Amino acid sequence: MCARREEGQAAGECSRAHCGSSALADRSGTAAHPPAISLAASQELRTRVAQGGFEALSDAELLALLLGGGSVSRCHAMVNTARTLLARFGGLRGLGGAAVGRLERERGMGPARAAILGGAFELGKRLGERRLERGAVVRSSADVFRHCCHSLAHLKKEVFRVVLLDGKNRVLKDARVSEGSLTTSLVHPREVFVPVIEESAAALILVHNHPSGDPAPSKEDIEITRRLKQVGEILGVRVLDHVIVGDGCYVSLAEEGLL
Repeated sequence: MCARREEGQAAGECSRAHCGSSALADRSGTAAHPPAISLAASQELRTRVAQGGFEALSDAELLALLLGGGSVSRCHAMVNTARTLLARFGGLRGLGGAAVGRLERERGMGPARAAILGGAFELGKRLGERRLERGAVVRSSADVFRHCCHSLAHLKKEVFRVVLLDGKNRVLKDARVSEGSLTTSLVHPREVFVPVIEESAAALILVHNHPSGDPAPSKEDIEITRRLKQVGEILGVRVLDHVIVGDGCYVSLAEEGLL
């Protein structure tokens, strides 16, 4: 069964479905030194925000605010830059998952503006997640999904993580153990159980993403899960679940009876 959380659902609710030049600036402002927002442009934006909130601004306008507009004409240029970025990367999700190095090379960007966007998107991801801090009790696969959904869902490569727990299912650590190719995640039992031993964990939950957005487990996913469970039994460590994260949804192998 795949659990999908739609936008706008209350926290904790999950419906069920199958399923990221020179160093000196010229007077017009460069990527290294974004210019200040002009009084006219600033007032126009303040009025719209005061009347309708930031939600009254388009995606391109919000990005232009982050990138830093100058004069009215410069603000217009930054909105155009923002629109170009959104079109090139396929919207906010694609832009949020783009590497900073690639953003730097886009026209009108540079290291400073790329860093601003990267930082803003990372804050958005952290805000959207309900992270499990050390000592938090894990009660369900939904807890694990909410903990890592935004940081894993839109990655271009598979990333394999383990959430380490004590004897009362309280979080000890969330450890990244491997990163795969565009289509596969290579994980060895040694990589998984080294942090388990270091933290003296009593149990663990396996987590990884499917870049395709479809969390349906593959044959390899099921095989590696059973192999890791066998190793855990030898070491006296319980493998409680394997949560596969897709685009807004997940699959729990424990709930599917595949563990």
